[in-house]
Amino acid sequence: MARLSHLTLRNFLIALHDLLATAAALFVAFYLRFEGGESFYDRLPLLFQILPYFLAFSVVVFFVFNLTTTKWRFISLPDAMNIVRVATVLTVALLALDYIFVAPNVRGTFFLGKVTIVLYWFLEIFALSASRMAYRYFRYTRVRRHARSEDAAPTLLIGRAADAEVLLRGIESGAIKRIWPVGVLSPSSSDLGQLIRNLPVLGGIDDIEDVVADFAKRNKAITRVVMTPSAFEPEAHPESILMRARKLGVIVNRMPSLESGDTPRLTAVAVEDLLLRPSEKIDYARLEALIKGKAVIVTGGGGSIGSEICERVVAFGAARLLILENSEPALYAVTEALAADGADAAIEGRIGDIRDRERVMRLMAEFKPDIVFHAAALKHVPILERDWSEGVKTNIFGSINVADAALAAGAEAMVMISTDKAIEPVSMLGLTKRFAEMYCQALDHDLAAGAAGAKPPAKPPMRLISVRFGNVLASNGSVVPKFKAQIEAGGPVTVTHPDMVRYFMTIREACDLVITAATHALGTQRPDVSVYVLNMGQPVKIVDLAERMIRLSGLQPGHDIEIVFTGVRPGERLHEILFASEEPPREIGVAGIMAAQPNEPPMQTLRKWIAALDQAIARDDRATIKTILKDAVPEFGSTAA
Repeated sequence: MARLSHLTLRNFLIALHDLLATAAALFVAFYLRFEGGESFYDRLPLLFQILPYFLAFSVVVFFVFNLTTTKWRFISLPDAMNIVRVATVLTVALLALDYIFVAPNVRGTFFLGKVTIVLYWFLEIFALSASRMAYRYFRYTRVRRHARSEDAAPTLLIGRAADAEVLLRGIESGAIKRIWPVGVLSPSSSDLGQLIRNLPVLGGIDDIEDVVADFAKRNKAITRVVMTPSAFEPEAHPESILMRARKLGVIVNRMPSLESGDTPRLTAVAVEDLLLRPSEKIDYARLEALIKGKAVIVTGGGGSIGSEICERVVAFGAARLLILENSEPALYAVTEALAADGADAAIEGRIGDIRDRERVMRLMAEFKPDIVFHAAALKHVPILERDWSEGVKTNIFGSINVADAALAAGAEAMVMISTDKAIEPVSMLGLTKRFAEMYCQALDHDLAAGAAGAKPPAKPPMRLISVRFGNVLASNGSVVPKFKAQIEAGGPVTVTHPDMVRYFMTIREACDLVITAATHALGTQRPDVSVYVLNMGQPVKIVDLAERMIRLSGLQPGHDIEIVFTGVRPGERLHEILFASEEPPREIGVAGIMAAQPNEPPMQTLRKWIAALDQAIARDDRATIKTILKDAVPEFGSTAA
């Protein structure tokens, strides 16, 4: 309530200022036109009669054009255009008043006249703008003063003018603290010699050593470099920037892309920032429309993928979130992280194993989710090659439990996180994930068929979809953190095979595209798609990745850090694929996502395999387990390489 009254008072004061400015502009225009003659004093009484009506109309115009609700400290070009619109509307109103009402009905001649009205237009723009611009300048100088008094680090910005301007606005508004830009290095030749918010573009990216040396000579040593999003584009050679900056002994930060939904704050530059092609454009409004106000469950919510999905669904406005996780430390970490972010959603974390069917059914029935993201899985290829039955219990039976529980609880959709290793699988991870995909496909098909026969259906049937993607940078167990640790330890960096190739994505991009796939599956017209594949660009050779990471650490591969080839591990293949030979890709009209159309065994057949698997696991009969799975997925092992 206090906040509301404060906001109302502020708006009232702004409206009062604008009324006084409007009255002053009209009087000054009137005086400049008629001063020095008797006509000025003759006309004043009528002006005073007109003024209250004109000012009342002005208040309406101010509110219609949001002039009273715009914060002065952030006044910008759109706000200036609003002021011009307001002044124009009020000028036209004066023109109508003078020419239609006053002239023919009161005086028999024009009262204000064209010259007065034109003068008023210019004076009104000045009167409404002056205080706002003065306040903006006052806040700007105050931020400058605070920055210098707090010993802000002299900073060099790297990137194109548009990115640098966003960062400078963040500094001026106080959102980014403790840095003081002294210049910009831009990869664009059109920016050279220009000023960006009074900050000079000192040269191109290759001039970094000269610029740092020049400031050092003037006893204004640059201590920090900030790389904006355009500095990470391939033509800017971001790895070169990072290596040169580190050799110069300056701290390197990055500013996240505003398209990602991140606030404009500085973060450390991670090696992952330099390893990938540009991310897909994400339609964040579409994701918010799906998630906002919904109740969401994330299984495996403490893992690298699951925790990021939790963060994203909260950011997109979920009303309630239930995190199901079997690791107590992981559950504690993700709930604490979400609480620290000040999430508005009601967040609940529960310990539970997706293998425990009764526990999963009970939790989902109590929570009544709208959407379930199923990220819980065993995923480490060599471990699952050794412990087959554990992979079957978690990845197959656990997924069946989650799907059945989501259906029983009345969910709109279940989204299973799958893997590119499920395509013509050669490992137990791929095999178990492909079986889980088939169960979701069959259940989705049966629900659609049942709804088609219902007259009329009570509500759209639940969707069950699977989303496949490859390796996720910096996820638990991925090669990037492993290589980092090996480099920090002085080597060697271990690579399984010189020809090993993998697809990579960032965690954020993968999770946003998973949610995007869900928006497509829940479209107004039910699409005939239940398996989605994320576009991961070009595959990366693991040995090239290792060499690049070594160089980005300021070292030389083969000289400072050795690379050792250890041999292909059980269940691995050299080249991952995105589509099987029997499932050609299909465009769905959504950037970054394609559809796969793998074979769909009927549910009746699947249930026979499931019953046989259950008995084989109870006996720990690995031969029978493998026979059943090969029968269900005949392409298993067909492309081992």
